[in-house]
Amino acid sequence: MRSYTYIRRWLALVLAVATLGSGTVTVIAASSKPAATKATTPATTNNISGAVTQSYNADPSVQTGMIVKLKPKDPATVVPLENTEIKSLLGVVVPADNAAIVLTPEQSKQQQVLVSRSGHYTILVSNQNGPIKTGDYVTVSALAGIGMKADGGQEQVVGKAAGNFSGTANVIGSTELQDTLGRKNSVAIGRVPVDIAILHNPLFQKTADYVPGFLAKAAVTVANKPVSAARIYLGLVLIFVTTLITGNMLYSGVRSGMIAVGRNPLSKKSIIRSLIQTVIAGLIIFIAGMFAVYLLLKL
Repeated sequence: MRSYTYIRRWLALVLAVATLGSGTVTVIAASSKPAATKATTPATTNNISGAVTQSYNADPSVQTGMIVKLKPKDPATVVPLENTEIKSLLGVVVPADNAAIVLTPEQSKQQQVLVSRSGHYTILVSNQNGPIKTGDYVTVSALAGIGMKADGGQEQVVGKAAGNFSGTANVIGSTELQDTLGRKNSVAIGRVPVDIAILHNPLFQKTADYVPGFLAKAAVTVANKPVSAARIYLGLVLIFVTTLITGNMLYSGVRSGMIAVGRNPLSKKSIIRSLIQTVIAGLIIFIAGMFAVYLLLKL
């Protein structure tokens, strides 16, 4: 009987140890599963943040690096953006191999391009508004789909340049732009890396609220670019002062000459010669004033 009792106690002890061991393993397994989940979920989220691009149908004129908008009456198609439609800016056409996640329509029969609204990509630019330097804001130029350095005349920008484009190095092409007066200006086209972030232009100045429409239009025609209100009004002051000085010189010269001829007819030749010199001097002053106004608006 004692032997039988010892055997029973020994079996009970072994069973208790075995049960305790299995309970410990279960607890470890349960606690390790949530830890693995917490470690992987944030990493996956960070990798796809800001990396989504949208696929669109595109016209044959659309190229990689162009600034585009949605085609009117066809929201599945993109076309190069015109500078007169800056508020319709959609994004930049990017290479397919640089996109981490792509949203593609179920059916597509035309050329497909990827458009991004954020990220670091290379875009097509021109030197229409001067050389582009690192940190300059980039907007669309007079060439559809091509960027340029932004100033106070554009409401929106594509992003900030992360490189330089002077118009003399890394040029891939050139073209001529013609203004409303028929003058042609040659502009260079190249590529520059840009940190894309479509937003309101911090440099934008509302000139239309302070300058009459015909004056703003005339200034843009002369300068071939948007002009600030301060430059326009300063130009008007220069025109007024120049006209006043020239008019006063001509009036005084003509009046003095006529009086002198009346008093001394024998000195008619010398008086006319002096009068001609006065007129020429007045015209030189007037032309110099107009040239100063042109430089003020152009530079």
